[in-house]
Amino acid sequence: MTRTAIEPSRPPLAAVLAAARGRLAAALRAEANRTPQLDAELLLAEALGRSRAYLAAHPEAQPDADALRRFEAWIERRAAGEPVAYLLGRKGFWTFELAVSPAVLVPRPETELLIERALALWPAAHGRLADLGTGSGALAIAFALERPGWAVVATDLSPEALALARQNAERLAPGRIELRSGSWCAALPAGTFDLLVSNPPYIAAADPALGALSFEPALALVSGADGLAALRQIIGAAPAHLAPGGWLLLEHGAAQGEAVADELAARGFVTVRTHRDLAGRERMTEGQWPAIR
Repeated sequence: MTRTAIEPSRPPLAAVLAAARGRLAAALRAEANRTPQLDAELLLAEALGRSRAYLAAHPEAQPDADALRRFEAWIERRAAGEPVAYLLGRKGFWTFELAVSPAVLVPRPETELLIERALALWPAAHGRLADLGTGSGALAIAFALERPGWAVVATDLSPEALALARQNAERLAPGRIELRSGSWCAALPAGTFDLLVSNPPYIAAADPALGALSFEPALALVSGADGLAALRQIIGAAPAHLAPGGWLLLEHGAAQGEAVADELAARGFVTVRTHRDLAGRERMTEGQWPAIR
């Protein structure tokens, strides 16, 4: 069988990927979790309207000019630090895929630890949970899907984030999540909750790590001089919204476990425990509001 010759002006997919991988590897050295090969594959597959499996199976195929231009523009933006999730407009999380935009943080795998712990702490078929600062709606949607009998509320101060969370909730868990506008616990409806969960901002204002996060919303990243302002605010307000025996679960920075545990204990929480993520970093701390005081 005669094979069509490769046109010199249109390089094969293997060469396109190799060049993009090298460009990203050189440009993103400062990123802690850089994945130049995966990023290049995801963006090229999207530009072509194909799967990553297609790229592996057809390395000699040639992209059309429009797809190649689209891909090269995305690679330039990715090399400048823009997250792949923003370029694609979506991100996988837990067992589903979320629409994302620069209005919200890109959902990260380590946040799934909050889901695992909440499900373990409250295995009952019925319960009441609030996700404080929901962003894309990732946590609230996960709980709505995993526990159909739970009443789930999600709050956020950002109108843009709340609009995106509503879009995701209507697609993935229609009618299951009550979305409310406002800051942390101040936006909650009357009554008490069995679980309050939050992935609030926890980066200090002068932290050099912010340089690598410049495309994500500062409102969802920065929290005062020491990164603990939002965490303290939530811990201070949470007891008024927790049922006796209810739990508060908070994601935080890898060096903040002890400080968050101390804040919880000082506020009167008991059974305070810090848990590590799969990378071995202290990632979230939980505390129970006493059943009897």
